Amino acid sequence: MSDGKVQFRKVSVPPNRYTPLEKAWLDIYTPVYHQMKVDIRMKSRKVELKTRADTPDVSNLQKSADFVHAFMLGFDVTDAISLLRMDELYVESFEIKDVKTLKGEHLSRAIGRLSGKGGKTKFAIENSTKTRIVIADTRIHILGAFSNIKIARDSF
Repeated sequence: MSDGKVQFRKVSVPPNRYTPLEKAWLDIYTPVYHQMKVDIRMKSRKVELKTRADTPDVSNLQKSADFVHAFMLGFDVTDAISLLRMDELYVESFEIKDVKTLKGEHLSRAIGRLSGKGGKTKFAIENSTKTRIVIADTRIHILGAFSNIKIARDSF
């Protein structure tokens, strides 16, 4: 560990993710506390992470914070947990307006086209690029390897 100092990370919980966090708390708590050996607690709309004396590596704290943050963005626990296990996975977020300037009805139509009928387009992009995608209003979050994220982003 870094000179025996205790390190902290705080991940804020948006209002729309508080209930899902409470329901999935045990699924989030177990791998962070037992596998990564990082203390975790929920306090006043934030998730606090802290290294312990037996934390093997300080990077476990950052991996745990990335895992919790990915869940807050809307990824499933099973998808976000891969951030703990694999080093080469990242989460990239961008707005649809960053790709193309759209307003009003054109923007909502573009979001609909990205998801496709019943989510078919989104699932096709996920399966072909080996990524996971969350479309939250006008923001798109992609979880995957760096090269796969680039391919998925270009497909939008």
